[in-house]
Amino acid sequence: MNAVGDRFDTVVFDLGGVLIDWNPRHLYRRLFDDEAAMEHFLAEVCTTHWNERQDAGRNWDEAIATLIAQHPQHAGLIAAYRARWDEMLGGPLAPSVVVLDELRRRDLRLYALTNWSQETFPIAWERYEFLHWFAGVMVSGQEGLLKPDPAIFRRLISRFGLLPQRTVYIDDAPRNVDAACRLGMHGLLFRDAATLRAQLCEAGVLDATRGDGNG
Repeated sequence: MNAVGDRFDTVVFDLGGVLIDWNPRHLYRRLFDDEAAMEHFLAEVCTTHWNERQDAGRNWDEAIATLIAQHPQHAGLIAAYRARWDEMLGGPLAPSVVVLDELRRRDLRLYALTNWSQETFPIAWERYEFLHWFAGVMVSGQEGLLKPDPAIFRRLISRFGLLPQRTVYIDDAPRNVDAACRLGMHGLLFRDAATLRAQLCEAGVLDATRGDGNG
């Protein structure tokens, strides 16, 4: 068995904030002239909690209609959240994709677990070729479960036949990393690609003596 297989044989990635730059501000900075007004709108109208309901499986038509009924003065801005959702995608986080590419050249199983609406994930699936490098992608909106609910982690483990003690889990949200660790995975909190690569080398998943794409 090679060195990678001695301890870990699987790596699971979160997507948004780790491999993909998704941020509603990419869109709403085009719709607001005032940064403070935009931040107020995202904090009080199209909130993170409201968006997470779609990540948990609520359909977008219901989500938009319900919110417009509550905030009719913002109807156009609310509708844009879905109609122009693709403009919230800022692109791949290239240094992290380089790390992912290095991992896929090793004898490792690669999976993704993401909080994402089942209606909008196909946009990302078509846009980012590297998503097809994964042996499987679990999307919360398709499952009706959200991280950090341990149930979605258990479903991930069951569906793909993972051994938690042989699985590295990478996420930029501490609560999700904690949930993975409680189920026996080796959790890594994502900060940046260089730190991630160093952590993976320390875990024995990557070879510290190999190049990291910087020369």
